[in-house]
Amino acid sequence: MQRVKSFLKENTMLIALIVAIILFQVLIIMAGKGSLLKPQNVSNIIAQNSYVVILATGMLLCILTGGNIDLSVGAVVALTGAVAGTLIIEMHMNVYLAIVICLLVGTGIGAIQAYCIAYVGIPPFIVTLGGMLLWRGIAQVILNGMTLAPYPETYLKYFTSFLPKTDNNAFLLAVTMVVAAIICIAFIVLRTTTRAKKIKKGYMVESLPVLLAKLAVISVVILYFAYLLGNYKGFPVVLILVAVVVLVYAYFTNNTVPGRYLYAMGGNAKATRLSGVNTKKMMFFAYTNMGFLCAIAALICVARFNSSAPSLGDMYELDAIGACFIGGASAYGGTGTVGGSVIGAIFMGVMNNGMSILGVDANWQKAVKGFVVVAAVALDVITKRKVKA
Repeated sequence: MQRVKSFLKENTMLIALIVAIILFQVLIIMAGKGSLLKPQNVSNIIAQNSYVVILATGMLLCILTGGNIDLSVGAVVALTGAVAGTLIIEMHMNVYLAIVICLLVGTGIGAIQAYCIAYVGIPPFIVTLGGMLLWRGIAQVILNGMTLAPYPETYLKYFTSFLPKTDNNAFLLAVTMVVAAIICIAFIVLRTTTRAKKIKKGYMVESLPVLLAKLAVISVVILYFAYLLGNYKGFPVVLILVAVVVLVYAYFTNNTVPGRYLYAMGGNAKATRLSGVNTKKMMFFAYTNMGFLCAIAALICVARFNSSAPSLGDMYELDAIGACFIGGASAYGGTGTVGGSVIGAIFMGVMNNGMSILGVDANWQKAVKGFVVVAAVALDVITKRKVKA
């Protein structure tokens, strides 16, 4: 019984995600509107929600420091997108140079806000609230209220193309499945070796049957979605980019000293500072990094929309914050994982796509999203409370 409770505690939102996918699949089929898990639709969900995963990853680091958030991410995305459009479309600048400049712009904005928060001592809420207005205004000034389009193919191919590039459908499916199989093997080896190291150090670990069951389920899911992608156009390049970001930050938060400092700050900032950790430096890093990831998200978004518009990034901050909290991050900081934020982002993406396919009115979609976000977090809190009891 204790193992069941522990499993539910650790996988509440993953179970909720699976239930949501099954529910929308059944409703869409019953409504005669195709399938949520149609190959093309799965690829669309990845493209539509890649920015949420990236922004949620950066937002998690801010939340870990003590429940702090960044309200300016949507505006930073808009400003970086405006710079990208001006450089690439209007000035015909070299694509690589323009990408580097955009990354520097986003990182620079993040550093400005981070300095105000970490060293001047202005509360993050105030700084990022001001940034939300400031950077959005500058973006609109740069674009002069106009939309810049289209982007050249030399730029779009880095964010909207698919791998491997082939017209042979059988070869495409074979390569996709082989890559997925390699990913599954690597994942299994990583989890088993990690478990062995924890046992050697005397840490508590999940039982072997539970681990094997989880590995089997995750492997089947990876292979199935690879099969779906292989029956469409293959792996989206943006999926590879998102995967790299997620893996790098998952490793950073779990296996590096600075990553653990972020958790320590959320647990007790004063004790962390007194133990010799430069908490101002860590806070500066968290918000500067948020600006950097906003720039990456902007480059992806302008490629997906094939335009730079003043409205780009509208409400993106709420998507990122919602994904983190749905994924199990604590509103008080110190708790949360990159993997959980990814699950939260996918949950929101499935919900958006499913309701759109069903033809749910846009206003009702917002209402349902708000209700589900609160309900999902409440379910997670209640489950953890019962387990503790």
